[in-house]
Amino acid sequence: MLDTFKIYDELKEQFGEQAASKLTAVLGQIYQDLSDAVTKKEFNELKDVVSELVEAQKQTERRVNELTEAQKLTEQRVNELAEAQKRTEQRVNELAEAQKRTEQRVNELAEAQKRTEQRLEELAQAQKQTELQIQKLTRRVSNIEEQLGGISNTIGYSLEDRAYDPLKKLLEKEFNIKVPQLIRKNLIYPDGKFEEINIYGEGRQNGDEIIVIGESKAQFGLKDVKRFLKRLDRIQKHLNKKIFPLALAYQFHPRAEADLKAKGIKYYWSYELK
Repeated sequence: MLDTFKIYDELKEQFGEQAASKLTAVLGQIYQDLSDAVTKKEFNELKDVVSELVEAQKQTERRVNELTEAQKLTEQRVNELAEAQKRTEQRVNELAEAQKRTEQRVNELAEAQKRTEQRLEELAQAQKQTELQIQKLTRRVSNIEEQLGGISNTIGYSLEDRAYDPLKKLLEKEFNIKVPQLIRKNLIYPDGKFEEINIYGEGRQNGDEIIVIGESKAQFGLKDVKRFLKRLDRIQKHLNKKIFPLALAYQFHPRAEADLKAKGIKYYWSYELK
């Protein structure tokens, strides 16, 4: 006898209640119609075919479910790739904008560099003009210094000329130095070099030979003291005789006066010659 309840339960799991009910009724009718003509073996074979169909249906549904899941995964991956593409395109657009800004900045820097080079060229031209002006001023200053030197020499020579006779009297009175005459003299060294001595005189002091070496300036400064000391050292080595140094000026710098005193050099103000 056909167990319709069992068949219904099996079919319901696969096809649902409505389909299972219809299939069970059909199978029951078939079983009824064929019960007299079909053997039990044939009916069992038919059951086996139905079972195989049921199993095939299960596998088909599993495969459909697998394909459905695979499709979902594929769609999800496609969506992810689409989002990634959007982000890539957005990033590319951002890089393109950044590149534009970079190119703009480079162009601005290039223009700034041109202006800087132009400015440097202008400064170089201005520097050349300045150097030319400095050269002109230097020549003018040199000319002025030469003129002032000439004036100073003229004043110094005038002072020396008026000082020779009074100095002879002062030297004899204060230091017992007797000098027949004081002159201006060029002292020539063995190498051919020479230097002008403003006040030169050969005489005696207490019977001993002595040479008067004097330096005359309109204004006697610190540098003049240093130059005079060096000159005295050269003359001493050349003459190898006792020297009496003296300085004469209209005006002595206070520190020059102090240095002369410290070195033991006699100095006279112009007004002392009267």
